[in-house]
Amino acid sequence: MPHPSSAPVASRQPTHIRRLLQERLDRLARTHQVPGAQLAVQVDSVTYTVQTGEADVSTGEAFTVDTAVPLGSVTKPYTAAVVQLLADDGDLALTDLVGTHVPELRRAPHLTVRQLLSHTGGLPTGPDSDDAAALTAARYLSVHCSGRDAVCAPGSGFSYSNAGYVAAGRLIEAVTGMTWQDAVRALVLEPLGTVPAFLGDPTPKRPVARGHSVHAALGRVRPVEQTLAPVEAPAGALQASALDLVALGRALIGGGPRAVLTPEAAEEMRRPVPGAAPGVLADAWGLGLALFQQGAQQWCGHDGNAQGTSCHLRAEPDSGTVVAFTSNANNGTALWHELAEELAQFTGVQVPSAARPSERGRAVALPQCAGTYHNGTIEYRVTADADGALALTVNGDTPAPLVCYPDLTCDLVDPASGQRHPGGRFLRDPDSGGIDRLQISGRTARRTVTA
Repeated sequence: MPHPSSAPVASRQPTHIRRLLQERLDRLARTHQVPGAQLAVQVDSVTYTVQTGEADVSTGEAFTVDTAVPLGSVTKPYTAAVVQLLADDGDLALTDLVGTHVPELRRAPHLTVRQLLSHTGGLPTGPDSDDAAALTAARYLSVHCSGRDAVCAPGSGFSYSNAGYVAAGRLIEAVTGMTWQDAVRALVLEPLGTVPAFLGDPTPKRPVARGHSVHAALGRVRPVEQTLAPVEAPAGALQASALDLVALGRALIGGGPRAVLTPEAAEEMRRPVPGAAPGVLADAWGLGLALFQQGAQQWCGHDGNAQGTSCHLRAEPDSGTVVAFTSNANNGTALWHELAEELAQFTGVQVPSAARPSERGRAVALPQCAGTYHNGTIEYRVTADADGALALTVNGDTPAPLVCYPDLTCDLVDPASGQRHPGGRFLRDPDSGGIDRLQISGRTARRTVTA
């Protein structure tokens, strides 16, 4: 891939590239008021690692290359890799019905392991962490993943679900006889050379970053606590560094230790799953992996946000390129988007970072989409004004205007800043043609009330 400057990337010395990456990370962290961040890039068999700032503003502890950051949903590829290993060893099959291993899901008779890992099983997203704090996995799944809670039939659509990964953790425990934490440690983390770190560990064996809430307008930065319920650990409890994520990325594109994933198993995880149409999240979905199409290249990876952190992984199998970013701020995603766009200037790597607001021509009014939609305990209320312009309220929060387009896609408008962000789309019933679902940020909700 040609470099945008007059000098080819190959002619630049690694020390020079690393210095440029460090300067850019430092500058962008200051611009976005992010307390600390890490960037690790493997390109042309060279790995560059840079970090900046503080792991905890209350103590002034420096961010180092070994600092582990709460990964949020980037935990999910690790959990999926454990399940893929079990499938590779013949302990289960991706076509198995989950209910044959997980008794609480026997009422979901058509849900397969493959659908569970790819968010195509029709499960709801799950309750808030506060509501799940005292639940066991068995109770969580029995209460929140019964057949009546399904947002669609298994295999018929995509809906991002933390509950699905609670079920995946329960599946791992049922098949291995180990806890999820012990299984992911023994089967994935330690073979990758990653020192295990989990949320809630009172004595971590490595330095860990604290999440932060940043109010850019006021210049206020304050530490925040992690609130993930213990039962949700398989969906979001890991802590790791950007360099650790590069090790995972290498395994996911067939370049890691064979003890973790064979090239064939890695390819299976990257294969697009039928019915997985994640909307603004990615172009397709595999087993625990978001898939991004960029020209002839298909990148894989995942994004994750914990309380006050933002982490991102991208890997491309043909070139062997892996890019990982971690930050300890709620606004770290904006830094990642800008940094990803600029990486080509230094490394020649064009990284797919995220969906952009729609560029689908003139916005239109879609009053026929007004109504109430549900995904488990989450209520999405769409209202229309006198001109047919829509606004979205989630569980009674402040309404956010929707900018809608003729193809039924929509952007969300931040009520505070007025900025547009990719939102999602309305979906039609394939038989009647009526609007029957809403997909927002990858989560699908069924229409229950027509306005």
